[in-house]
Amino acid sequence: MSRARADEEEYWHSSKFRAFTFDDEDDELSQLKESKRAVNSLRDIVDDDDDDLERVSWSGEPVGSISWSIKETASSSTSSLEGRDSSLQKGSSSYAALPKQVSSYSLSNLFKGRNKLPSFQSLSDALSDIGVKNYAPELRRSKAEYKDYSSDWSPKDTIRRMQRGKVCSLERFRSLQDKLVLLDEAVAGHDGNVITAVLIFLKRTLRREILFRELEVRQVALCHLIHFLKETGEQKLLLDLLRFLDRTEEVALSQYREHLNIQDVEKRREFLKSCIGLPFSAEDTSHIQDHYTLLERQIIIEANDRHLETAGQSEIFRKYPRKASILNMPLVTTLFYSCFYHYSEAEGTFSSPTNLKKTFKIPDKQYMLTALAARAKLRAWDDVDALFTTKNWLGYTKKKAPIGFHRVVEILQRNNAPVQVLQEYVRLVEDVETRLNLATKYKCHDVAIETYRDLKDRIQLTAYKCKVERGSAEEEKINSILNNT
Repeated sequence: MSRARADEEEYWHSSKFRAFTFDDEDDELSQLKESKRAVNSLRDIVDDDDDDLERVSWSGEPVGSISWSIKETASSSTSSLEGRDSSLQKGSSSYAALPKQVSSYSLSNLFKGRNKLPSFQSLSDALSDIGVKNYAPELRRSKAEYKDYSSDWSPKDTIRRMQRGKVCSLERFRSLQDKLVLLDEAVAGHDGNVITAVLIFLKRTLRREILFRELEVRQVALCHLIHFLKETGEQKLLLDLLRFLDRTEEVALSQYREHLNIQDVEKRREFLKSCIGLPFSAEDTSHIQDHYTLLERQIIIEANDRHLETAGQSEIFRKYPRKASILNMPLVTTLFYSCFYHYSEAEGTFSSPTNLKKTFKIPDKQYMLTALAARAKLRAWDDVDALFTTKNWLGYTKKKAPIGFHRVVEILQRNNAPVQVLQEYVRLVEDVETRLNLATKYKCHDVAIETYRDLKDRIQLTAYKCKVERGSAEEEKINSILNNT
């Protein structure tokens, strides 16, 4: 190390250049020799500690690894190997005497695609090495490509090039007038992507007040910007724009939409409560009030049912464990949940289905469909029968379905109702053709036979005889009808 430091100081304090005279040799050969001596003099003072660092080739394999060495060795020719062996013998003794084993590849030779020699290659050898393949990528661009960035395109030409997918720089449009002309040309081109790109540029380079004022008289661009802000979730800028346009209802709806980002149930409930006083329309105000009331009910029902399920005090929770929480569920899902777990509760409780129907003014059809699906899933056929049984003022009972009995049959069949239950509701279908189709489809043979008998259609009844089993009660019933003249 002392010898290297001494050589280094001698190099920097010495000068190999003489004063200028007209007798100096000015040819290229003398300059080449001088450069060669300068490069060789640096050889002894170079710190080779960096050779221990792992080098990586373009293929991603570490330089010096076995697989990389095999590829490099296989690609080299026999003649080049012999030349490198001869140059090995001509190397300097000081470099060959180094005790540590240095890597046989260097970064400069890696770019050339050749192995590193144990001795430094001279500058003249490097200049004469013409047959070496260059692996460095070409990074220059053609002059035609620079034209897209450097040419002074007009706003109209810029929009046309953007419509064709060309890359155009919008930064050269600095004045407000040029930017507005650019926006007008984009709107005239009827290309939504180009309009959005120009609006992003204007949003970044103009003050909000100026941008809002100019967009107020350009409704197409304004609609594009509002939609873009909604999609990207830039809520603050969207609210500022809507306030500038004096769209109070849209501002309220945008603020209300923020409840979707609140995960905590109590915080969401408080946020919905604060939204009730926003300037909504009368219909929207009613919806916000119902949303707040529903979430409040769900919190109460969830706490009570979780306690019952954990304590094991309710049979229905033991037999049918809950699969998910009721919190933040829609109104129809909450009604189905109440009809499934709390169907027999009194109207005064929050979890009662009738209480939910009355509080949220659920229509009869929606309530019937939801309650039927819930009780049929539990196979509670008595509850299903009671759901459609009504009494008139004389005390007579009658089955009535506001959703139509054909839909009742379909729901019951999806829940694997027995044939006896299906036949009872298929008989209540008023349309004869629909009744026959349902009876044939779901194999309600008694209903089909009775319908053909009432129609006095012997031909269809004879044909239907082939659809029942031989020797069954249905076949005997058909034969009895056909033999009755």
